[in-house]
Amino acid sequence: MSLGPAPQRLTVEVDQARRLVGSQFPQWAGLPVRPVANGGWDNLTFHLGSEMSLRLPSAAEYAQAVEKEHRWLPFFAGRLPRPVPVPLALGAPGEGYPFPWSVYRWLDGRRARAAEIADPVRFALDLAEFLAALQEIDPAEGPAPGTHNWFRGGPLTVFDGLATDALAVLDGIIDVGLAREIWGQALEVPWDGSVRWFHGDVAPGNLLLRDGKLGAVIDFGTCGVGDPSCDYAVAWTLLTSAGREAFRRRLGIDEDSWLRGRGWALWKSLSTCANSLDETGRPAPDTLHDLNEIFTDHRA
Repeated sequence: MSLGPAPQRLTVEVDQARRLVGSQFPQWAGLPVRPVANGGWDNLTFHLGSEMSLRLPSAAEYAQAVEKEHRWLPFFAGRLPRPVPVPLALGAPGEGYPFPWSVYRWLDGRRARAAEIADPVRFALDLAEFLAALQEIDPAEGPAPGTHNWFRGGPLTVFDGLATDALAVLDGIIDVGLAREIWGQALEVPWDGSVRWFHGDVAPGNLLLRDGKLGAVIDFGTCGVGDPSCDYAVAWTLLTSAGREAFRRRLGIDEDSWLRGRGWALWKSLSTCANSLDETGRPAPDTLHDLNEIFTDHRA
């Protein structure tokens, strides 16, 4: 199964976003519209006044998630121990913008950074509590992995081609032999087929800190029902060693699921590292952190 070429992203100017609001939601037409700093990749995000945000998919592939989020986020909101975005209105194509889009209530918080987490173990346990609650929600009508979420929650084999390409690029830069060993191990371990809800992109940019604690979880565009091990990748990309142990213990993650989760972390880290090479062939220093965490954990 191929994920195909990278999406063709578009841009949206502030004036265009303002016209979209004015033409479809006149009650908010007088509110200021401002770009959100580091507003994301899949969606273009703007402040709408002081209490709302606009979320506009940047490509047709990402627009597939809009209806899903409007269907499920209000359902999740009262069942999870931390705030999640709740859509206030669904916008339609217009003003030269071709996709459905959303108005959300703004959630305050800072993008999670390891150095700003007050208590790494408490943070890991709070995140595990959130994912445990998400997994307990009835998955009966949830969406299976597919193009709407880039096959998160499906088999890791979907990403084998991308991982192999990244390893070829990184040959001589990282320990490719060790990476292949870890990747191969993750591909081989079975999944028992127990379907549960997952977020799909539990990454620093989608975890908001308030006073150094987990304040909210955002961006459910990749959510679905399937193998939740994709959500365990955060154990190597943000958590400390002690936090990783606490996270695994609270969720009761079995060995096979843990190895698949490490495979998800490895695939993403390899791709990020390969795409960060400068003109001298060196990766950005921060992109090596996750790989080092994965390699150290595997050796241990």
